[in-house]
Amino acid sequence: MTKGHGKRAPSQRQLRIGEAVRKALSEVFLKQDVTDPDLEGVVLTVSEVRPSPDLKNATVYVLPLGGENQENVVAALIRHKRYIRGELARLVSLRHVPELVFELDPTFDRAGRMDALLRSSDVARDID
Repeated sequence: MTKGHGKRAPSQRQLRIGEAVRKALSEVFLKQDVTDPDLEGVVLTVSEVRPSPDLKNATVYVLPLGGENQENVVAALIRHKRYIRGELARLVSLRHVPELVFELDPTFDRAGRMDALLRSSDVARDID
């Protein structure tokens, strides 16, 4: 029986495949072959790829540089995920290329909130 929330840590294989997919997706987005007005001129950061334990699905955490039009960018990626998955299949040698689910990366927002909290007057007062 596992402790905590019932989630297991990712296996070495999941981590390795996640990193390979992240690098390949970065190459796909760098080429900017996807023609969509919402993706035109957008530089994407692929911060993490989390494959499911069975490796059939993968959640791709992205963030447009500058943070503008985030919802439109994710919607455009979802519209073109079939093409992106095809390009991914050419770049990564896997028996089965996972289905991709695109989501905004919440890490940067959380880091910004933590930074603001640490710089608040209440925390500064406690430190002094």
